[in-house]
Amino acid sequence: MTTSSQTAVPNLSVLGQDNSQLFHTAQTNENITPQQKQLPPHLANHPAFSEVFQADKLTLGLIAPFKGYPNSPIPSLEDFGETAVLAEQLGFSALWLRDVPFYDPSFGDVGQAFDPMVAMGYLTAKTQRIAIGSAGIVAPLRSPIHIAKASASTAVLSNNRFILGMSSGDRPVEYPVFQQNFDNRAERFRESWDMIRALTTQKFPQFKGQHYGDLTGNIGFIPILEQRLPMVAIGRARQELDWLANTADAWIWHGVNPKDTKNIVQTLADLNQDDAWHPFGYANFVELSENPNEPAQLSRNIYLRGGSHSLLEFWQEQKEQGLSHVTINLKPTKRPVKETLQDLAENVLAKLNQ
Repeated sequence: MTTSSQTAVPNLSVLGQDNSQLFHTAQTNENITPQQKQLPPHLANHPAFSEVFQADKLTLGLIAPFKGYPNSPIPSLEDFGETAVLAEQLGFSALWLRDVPFYDPSFGDVGQAFDPMVAMGYLTAKTQRIAIGSAGIVAPLRSPIHIAKASASTAVLSNNRFILGMSSGDRPVEYPVFQQNFDNRAERFRESWDMIRALTTQKFPQFKGQHYGDLTGNIGFIPILEQRLPMVAIGRARQELDWLANTADAWIWHGVNPKDTKNIVQTLADLNQDDAWHPFGYANFVELSENPNEPAQLSRNIYLRGGSHSLLEFWQEQKEQGLSHVTINLKPTKRPVKETLQDLAENVLAKLNQ
């Protein structure tokens, strides 16, 4: 695999890209023990989370709209549902939707354009087995009560196929429009997270914070969930690593140097205090070449170009480093969507965990 800085990608400074040294040297070069790769019972028995995050396996999910749209910030969406059904049939583990309320020209991408919660409700009705997740809901820009309500509703309607991914926000320009403070987004992210957890685990929830209303136990939250809602941190969300290693059920980042993957996974295990496995994944923009043997090229640790055989080798190496899930954004791919997904399914998915 080669690296390149010439390929055009979205502005990573807007994504909160941080080039500082974040991870201590692993205390040991040994692989994480099997005991540390056990999900807690409420997640091991969850139909979506347990399929997306499997010990010693690497699964692949797709970022909406699940296809390439290299020449426009806004994709065509007439085949949105049809493409989701195809992804499920081909064996992808998850469909991920982003929370992008506006078109920011400096960012250059609007994801699936639709509101994520509405779109996930639509996909719930179109599909039967595949996990459906948010990547991620911008917590500081939404009421945690509304996030909890929409999440619980989607979980019930999908037969527990929903995974709530939350972020602190990609685009600073949106905060003034919502009359929200960009500078305290980290603490509001944590408080929103804690309030959502209280709402979705207590019949008559109690919670007291600084930024949102108090829950005093005198009103009940509905719908009541039979299984605990999986909650995943999307991006760094300006949180400390010990928070990510203990509070988030899993962590999906972006812009990760592949040489750091093993160290990140080991660091999370070192910092963990609940003796449970908290899986790690990351995002790749993928430009899938028609030539399956075209060498893989990684630009700025996020933009991956190459043929399916080369991408298989790259991701197999990352699996050996402990990576559990990749969210694939096909935006830069120029090939037709059906051809692209079939190539990935036949030449990557079918061989990745053999």
